[in-house]
Amino acid sequence: MATRKKKEAVKEVQEEVVTSYKGFDSNWKCRGYQFAVGGKFEHEGDVKACESGFHACEYPLDVFGYYPPAQSRFAVVQQSGELSRHSDDSKVASKKLEVKAEISIAGLVKAAIEYTTSRCEPINQDSPASATGYQGAASATGYQGAASATGGRGAASATGDYGAASATGYQGAASATGAHSVAIATGSEGRALAGENGAIVLVYRNDDDEIVHIRASKVGENGIKPGVFYTLNAEGEFIEA
Repeated sequence: MATRKKKEAVKEVQEEVVTSYKGFDSNWKCRGYQFAVGGKFEHEGDVKACESGFHACEYPLDVFGYYPPAQSRFAVVQQSGELSRHSDDSKVASKKLEVKAEISIAGLVKAAIEYTTSRCEPINQDSPASATGYQGAASATGYQGAASATGGRGAASATGDYGAASATGYQGAASATGAHSVAIATGSEGRALAGENGAIVLVYRNDDDEIVHIRASKVGENGIKPGVFYTLNAEGEFIEA
């Protein structure tokens, strides 16, 4: 009597796909390699973070450490294939890379806030804090905490590492003092302060509340000092507030 061989179940291995953010020069080149929006690229050879492969950052504002905001272009990308991660920040090297869409600095800031808040638990004391009223104050103290103040003269403070503080109202103040944290003030006459290894993002608006300048900088660059509040003047320059 013939016996039927039992087929072994074949488990399909799913390829890890990472959404990240990449910087380029004004001509969509990175280290001499020509990229294009909508293009798909594959690296030949080994993949190792900081050495070989296509590189991008999972945390949006980490791209400013490799490409300065003023002279660069940025894009949302998808990385896949063999991946290699960097231990110092969110940099990822990959075998494959697809350039999905160009993204503005304002878009990177928004993505950075979403990146941080998506990693916080609402029921946890380290979760995002939000203040919406006039002169409201929001504080987040834990790792990757996010604080947001949307009212006029509101204050947002994030003291944990990798935190984000956002103040969007008139004369709002954002303070992010933890390591690798970001302070963002997008309202008129807003102020931002960051600690060591942090960054600030500021907007200058005209009398009609239209954006005239938006500028970002890491602490230690462009004259930005840790623990000092800055604002933008009418020329788009950082000045101590």
